[in-house]
Amino acid sequence: MFGRGAAIVPAAAAGNAETFFKMTKMTFELTNAAAEIDSLIRQNDRRLFLVLDGPGRARLTDTPPTSVDELAGIVPEMSASSLGSAEFQKIFGLTRSYTSGAMAGGIASAELVSAAARAGGIGFFGAGGLSGEGVKQALTSLSSVMDGRAFGCNLLHSAADPGLEMSTAETCLELGVPVLETAAFLRQAESVVLFRASGMTELPDGSIAARHHVFAKVSRPEVAARFLQPAAESLLRELTAAGKITEKEAVLAERMPVATAITAEADSGGHTDQRPLSVLIPLIMDVRDRAREDCGWSAEKVPLFVGAAGGLGDPLSFAAAFAMGADFVSTGSLNQSCVESGTSPMVKAMLCKAGMADVAMAPSADMFEAGGRVQVLKRGTMFAQRAQKLFDLWKAFECFEDIPETERAKVEREILRASFADQWAATRAYWMNRRPELVEQAETDAKLRMALTFRSYLGHSSRWARVGEAERKNDFQVWCGPAIGAFNKWVEGTWLQPPEARQFERVLDALMGGAASVMRRSILQTLGVTNLPSARSVARPPVPQETC
Repeated sequence: MFGRGAAIVPAAAAGNAETFFKMTKMTFELTNAAAEIDSLIRQNDRRLFLVLDGPGRARLTDTPPTSVDELAGIVPEMSASSLGSAEFQKIFGLTRSYTSGAMAGGIASAELVSAAARAGGIGFFGAGGLSGEGVKQALTSLSSVMDGRAFGCNLLHSAADPGLEMSTAETCLELGVPVLETAAFLRQAESVVLFRASGMTELPDGSIAARHHVFAKVSRPEVAARFLQPAAESLLRELTAAGKITEKEAVLAERMPVATAITAEADSGGHTDQRPLSVLIPLIMDVRDRAREDCGWSAEKVPLFVGAAGGLGDPLSFAAAFAMGADFVSTGSLNQSCVESGTSPMVKAMLCKAGMADVAMAPSADMFEAGGRVQVLKRGTMFAQRAQKLFDLWKAFECFEDIPETERAKVEREILRASFADQWAATRAYWMNRRPELVEQAETDAKLRMALTFRSYLGHSSRWARVGEAERKNDFQVWCGPAIGAFNKWVEGTWLQPPEARQFERVLDALMGGAASVMRRSILQTLGVTNLPSARSVARPPVPQETC
């Protein structure tokens, strides 16, 4: 909780043991003015001293007392860089223990990835749902401007198109992308193992140098455990036989975990299990600690990190995640409202008005038949209700023609805005270019044909949102979690409230700086100070000329 570089006064230096014991049991009322206390706590680069000022009274100052007997405690400097894991920052060349989540469809844009790197963290490009060529263009552009700074790309599991997974991983290897963030994987996959194993070498001291790192985004402990194991022998054999990795790389991969980091994803936007972060983080950490011992990662000094994601929308939630022991934090929903995100100004304006409860679960396009769901914005759009209507109809009927005429007409008029025949024709043309065998199957399977047609609405709705298709605003699918409500409440009435002011680097500075101030306040609370400003007060966004 004290951060790196904390100055702790030993008992012997603060008087005798009896005096120190009594001090730890005392409470203090600060004699400073309330505004001065608030200001001192928020100046994270200044070490503070709690100096006795009479019975039950103390003064907060940045000037050391003349005698240690006057000292009741110290609040160390705590910059944004102090939060999280120092080892995490060192390995990836960062100044912040932070990653930006890869929101699909390029919403986590190349510009956002660059901004995250400039802010001292790692940004992940949102490759999900994009064409192979689109992903390659974005990563080529990023590779040319990152100047050695760490960045990454998302690899979204695609059960319907595993070839796309492999081509994305191969593109990342070709372009020298150092980090891959996997999402929606329930187990190790060939594409993930290929990325991790490629380029592994053995150093003279016998240790292994891994050129590529995997951040596995998971929301279940049992899934985390699979990524903290070495690569499956069967996958390594397949990759070696195909000539995609060398025999030496396969041997080395058996001595390393597939993932360097597990991002524990709680109640987030998009696909989510809606797990509470305060429950998920300790469970994932337990899995990590067990893997260290069971697999020998501690003895091998293999770094393993656990990050927190989902539900992080203000400095208080950042501070809570770090206090639980998270090595790094990750945000997504609030990033989408920033200037650099790859969504439309219309969506950004909608997000800036959202509250915590303005989200809902809706059927997903890529897991429609399986009943998969995504968390989306419900304020200002009817997507969640309309998507659910389509799913309910698909469940209830074997073909579109079985739907009662009044219902069918309503779907064609209000949701599809086309006849079933026309919508299927457009859907058929799309799949003929990607998976013609699926079209062949649908021609004789009316229920599959209906599913593909309804899925086309879900797929188009996210694109309409990204490009800002004004006439389809009521159909916008905007992936979003409740964290956006916390963020909007935090910036309410401040210079960060308007969409055009939400430049990512300044947003992250304010969030991380605010979290450091909250943790400094916690130290004073632990020392027994009773008249502190609220945590929310010390966490408020700084005025533009202030630094964090």
